[in-house]
Amino acid sequence: MHDSSINELIAGCCKKNRSSQEALYRNFFGYAMSIAMRYAHQREEAIEILNDAFLKVFQHIQTFDTNRSFKSWLAKIIVNTAIDYLRKQKKIAFTEEISTGVELSIADSIVDKLSYNELLQLVQALPPAYRTVFNLYVMDGYQHQEIAHMLGISEGTSKSNLFKAKKILKERILNIASTPKIDGIGADISLFNNE
Repeated sequence: MHDSSINELIAGCCKKNRSSQEALYRNFFGYAMSIAMRYAHQREEAIEILNDAFLKVFQHIQTFDTNRSFKSWLAKIIVNTAIDYLRKQKKIAFTEEISTGVELSIADSIVDKLSYNELLQLVQALPPAYRTVFNLYVMDGYQHQEIAHMLGISEGTSKSNLFKAKKILKERILNIASTPKIDGIGADISLFNNE
């Protein structure tokens, strides 16, 4: 979708035009859902997060700066909505700071055999606190200082939760690799590399 088309939809949304809101939702549903799915445990939770996020988008659309990327603005709202959702559901319990120790190594060939959906399922199966920190750091590019501020935890706690998330993911990937059923498309090993 071109910037001019997005700006027209945004202008319509600022006027509370229902068809503009529906078009914006439809055009960004897939993108928004891919972010919500990473934070949710199952699709129903992701849809709830997504709908809450779009409600916030429509309520605050007039604050959007059209000189900036709409996708980035939307992504930030979805991430914050996901964090709020998990807090409200009391699903986030963070592991306190620990010394991280040595990380497991994992062969590129093992991860290359996993499809995106298989990786997504592994991330979704993480405990909510680990999943949240992993997504914020690895997928969304936030630094530990920012994560600590967003989640109301210390930087050490953020690092500890990331370490544990990576450790669980590596163990599960190695476990999957020991079964002969893997036949997917390539995945990015860098998700599991050291900070």
